[in-house]
Amino acid sequence: MNQHEKQISYLGPFITLVFLFFVVGFLTTANGQFQGPLKTAFLQYAGDLKNTFATLITFSWFLAYPLTGRAGSSWVTKYGYKGTLVRGLFIMILGLFIFFLSSWFTLQFPDAKVQIASATIPSGFFIFLAGSFVVGASATILQVVINPYLVACTVKGTQAIQRLAIGGSSNSIGTTIAPFFVTGIVFGGLSMEEVQVSQLMLPFAALGIVMLTVALVVMKLSLPDIEGTKAEAGEKLEKSIWSFRHLTLGVIAIFFYVGVEVAIGANINLYAIEQETLNAPFTFFGHSSLTLFGINFAIPAFMATLYWGGMLIGRLVGSSLSKVPPRVQLVITTVSATVLTILAIIMNNPWMLVAAGLFHSIMWGAIFTLSISKLGKYTSVASGVFMIGVVGGAILPLLQGMLADVISGWRWTWFIVVFGELFMLYYALAGSRVRQSA
Repeated sequence: MNQHEKQISYLGPFITLVFLFFVVGFLTTANGQFQGPLKTAFLQYAGDLKNTFATLITFSWFLAYPLTGRAGSSWVTKYGYKGTLVRGLFIMILGLFIFFLSSWFTLQFPDAKVQIASATIPSGFFIFLAGSFVVGASATILQVVINPYLVACTVKGTQAIQRLAIGGSSNSIGTTIAPFFVTGIVFGGLSMEEVQVSQLMLPFAALGIVMLTVALVVMKLSLPDIEGTKAEAGEKLEKSIWSFRHLTLGVIAIFFYVGVEVAIGANINLYAIEQETLNAPFTFFGHSSLTLFGINFAIPAFMATLYWGGMLIGRLVGSSLSKVPPRVQLVITTVSATVLTILAIIMNNPWMLVAAGLFHSIMWGAIFTLSISKLGKYTSVASGVFMIGVVGGAILPLLQGMLADVISGWRWTWFIVVFGELFMLYYALAGSRVRQSA
């Protein structure tokens, strides 16, 4: 970026991208929250395969990241940042329409079912999985734009990792609100056993209308391309994107980051429930359960809420760290998270894992900033391949669950998280050093 560009303040575009980061976080978590209702509404006759089919919702979402990330970066080259954003939003609208279609099809054709082993699955469920993939593809494309844009669009008084932390805070607010939206608004506080397929149609239609409005607004906004961050249309890139060692290792680092983040967020309550079975029940200041906003939380579920809340707090704090370099931030956070996880294993206590959320909060921004350092016109392509690593959020939690079944317990499975933290520490200390610039 030349000196003139450094003097430009992209405050308006920055605010727009921060809002879209909120949308991505909200829909990512909302998609996962639909596992429970869909498990009841679609999978009543899935028998012993009910949990397997339910987890396919999250898997199909994360599968979109490695499969569509490169398409997003090629779109940035061809259509620019704004053009890619708009296309990504319309893909999201398409995915929400497919969600709507899955419910409509199930109601209109109740006898259209697929027999898989002992499970009888409505065809509408597979339509929903297609929608999950499409919305996941949209989220991937949006992040291909959002991440490098937040790094590159200068705002007075901020550095790149700080702007990513602000975007991450917005993303965390979306992930925090989504469970209350699904449970309290979409299903009106009903228990999962009471949810009907017909109740899924209206919220998907409403979300589609909201996203159409957002897309039309973005079309009217000024979101200038930032020079030096992407190849021009028709320009040939002389080097393979994988020839940049610090980027390649950064993709591996983000694989472990997303994997350990989701592993704790998704599995900590299962670990806590296991500990409750073996020992005395957990309490929070003497209470065995808590009621928040009219929703009752058992303490194991509340642990996951606190973990994600810690992510939000950490990102808010991280957004004020304008003087601390990303490498230093990554060293401090990985060391802290590693120590907490090892203590959780030694003490056999899930509460130690809750605190790890504070330190996981700013790792994404640090790893991304270090990964795209000095890539110049390769930046947008790098952002696309970077999304490949996000598939760790589907793989590591699944591997941990399989290991827990094999060894009949969760305690020692947390060494998977320790290994991931140590790789990120290696990346901070050595792997992120730039040996080849664009």
